[in-house]
Amino acid sequence: MARRTGRHGVKRSAAAGVATFLLVALSGYLLMTNVRVNRSAVVSSDTADLIEQRVRRVDELRDDVAKLSSQIDTVKDLAVGSAATSTPQGEDAGSGTVLPAVHGPGVSVTLDDSPLWEKMVDDSGSTANINDYVIHQEDIESVVNALWAGGAESMMIQDQRVLSNSAIVCQGNVLLLQGKKYSPPYTVSAIGPTDRMLQALDDSNAIKIYKEYVSAFGVGWNVETKADLKFPESAALLQPLRYSSVDTTQTEEAKAAGKTDAESSSDQSSAESSKSSESSDASAAADSTQSTGTAAGTANATGTANDSTESGDTAADTTTKKAQ
Repeated sequence: MARRTGRHGVKRSAAAGVATFLLVALSGYLLMTNVRVNRSAVVSSDTADLIEQRVRRVDELRDDVAKLSSQIDTVKDLAVGSAATSTPQGEDAGSGTVLPAVHGPGVSVTLDDSPLWEKMVDDSGSTANINDYVIHQEDIESVVNALWAGGAESMMIQDQRVLSNSAIVCQGNVLLLQGKKYSPPYTVSAIGPTDRMLQALDDSNAIKIYKEYVSAFGVGWNVETKADLKFPESAALLQPLRYSSVDTTQTEEAKAAGKTDAESSSDQSSAESSKSSESSDASAAADSTQSTGTAAGTANATGTANDSTESGDTAADTTTKKAQ
């Protein structure tokens, strides 16, 4: 007889399957959640370590900066101390970082734009050239060069010491010097032999041309001698200057080549002179030999004649004796 399956058995099997599915799904969800939490923890831990390392590195760099700053301050103090104890002698005195304050007799030259330029420009229909009425870069450079040529030991333009790296640049009627801007009038002061500097200003061809503009267009020009000019200390150039030099390699090679040619010519001349001397010596020897031979022949002939005379005398004596 066949067995029947009851409805209650089917319901139990379906409930077990649903329960199993829910259990598996819940387990998977819990597993994924755990993985995500672990990943977050790892990332957070790595970030914290990295930040801590960077903070330590920043602290180390700050310590290095503090030590280097202390060393720089020490070097500056030593440099200033050496500058204070040294005797200033123009721009060559002082340490490598500071030019010491100097004072002494000197000359001050003031250049200014012409007061006529505004009137000339404002006049309607005027053909005036504004460049004839203002100070230019080359005008200031001419004064500076003339003062150096006259033996200036130290110099200032406006309120700045003239250094080895000072550059005079004019843009319009504005002077640019060491990053500062100045408007006219411009004053150039120099400490040194007053008479020589005044003479150098008078002898400068560029300044002679400038004085023509003083007469024609009214640009400013004023020269004053000062019994005691005072220049304050100033920061000097830190890096050493490099000067251009002439490449004498080719010149030396040319000289060496010329010397070789001269030596060769001299050797050839010496050889020819030696050959000429040898030829002269040979000719002289031949002439001497020939003369000697001639002299010997003459001597032989003389001896023969003497012998003949003696023989004649002997024969005469014999004849005389026989006659007697």
